[in-house]
Amino acid sequence: MAFIYAKTAAGRLEIENRGLKLAPALRSVLLLVDGQRDERELQQMAQGLRAPEDVLQQLAALQLIDAVAGSAEKAPVLPVTTQLGDDPLRYQQLRDWMAESVRKHLGLKGYLIQLKIDRSKTAVSLEQLWPELSTALGKAKSPAFASRWLEETRALVVG
Repeated sequence: MAFIYAKTAAGRLEIENRGLKLAPALRSVLLLVDGQRDERELQQMAQGLRAPEDVLQQLAALQLIDAVAGSAEKAPVLPVTTQLGDDPLRYQQLRDWMAESVRKHLGLKGYLIQLKIDRSKTAVSLEQLWPELSTALGKAKSPAFASRWLEETRALVVG
């Protein structure tokens, strides 16, 4: 099964600030990762960029990308920071929703994600956890379940 890869929050941050000073070929492949292309497509594009054969594994090891779904079903479009702002009510609703999702669907497997939720102080920081939580839900349940969860989460945020 070919996986679809998406940038993690760290990957999006790396695109913005170039903190890791990636080799040009790795950076170029990171730019191509969009949550829609599967690993076969990305590998073909990477060959054209003369990137190493294990470029996706290198980016995943750096936690810049993560597999979000199998190729049988396209991954949901990952969130881009919304107009959440610092609304305390939205933050609390989103935090409660995400914590309940972890408890209900991941149990102890979601312990580390729950810690990250607990440490988040803004709705925007919670939103940056959506890809990680969605990936975990996709592995624990199914990619379709993860996609529905993201849709419900977005609906909760938009109001």
